[in-house]
Amino acid sequence: MKLRKLPVYLTLALMFAIVVSVDVVKATNTSFTVHGGEEVVKTIKLAVEEFNKVLRRGETNHAITFYIIYPNGSVRDFGDVGSFSYSFVCNSEGEYRLCFSNVASSEEKLVTLDYEVQHYIFGIPQMLFLTIISVLVCLAAVATFVLMGKPR
Repeated sequence: MKLRKLPVYLTLALMFAIVVSVDVVKATNTSFTVHGGEEVVKTIKLAVEEFNKVLRRGETNHAITFYIIYPNGSVRDFGDVGSFSYSFVCNSEGEYRLCFSNVASSEEKLVTLDYEVQHYIFGIPQMLFLTIISVLVCLAAVATFVLMGKPR
């Protein structure tokens, strides 16, 4: 009788271990002021194949120069931007520097920055991958329970 409940307990233990050990998405929302004639740099550490979405909210008349410096030293310049969104998947591990430059202006500008880092496993978003694994484990547990319950 106790052996019949074993697959159920194993399934629950496995699902609990997966949920506890996973860091699914890192989302950050921050606001800061870039004073006239200054530049502010925010650094994000990313691993290979992590997805990052950067969103800057602001008004067009409060445009600020924005560029990203990748770990390999290359620069992606977006020019003067108000509100914008940019998404990318990391090709190289390291620090990505988000640079906000207000050197051409004498007035301070408020920057509201939202970004999230999403992990991938085998090219599949981590949350979807874990959902698929959970479904497969549950199906295996149900199949084992049904097969153990059949009279021989």
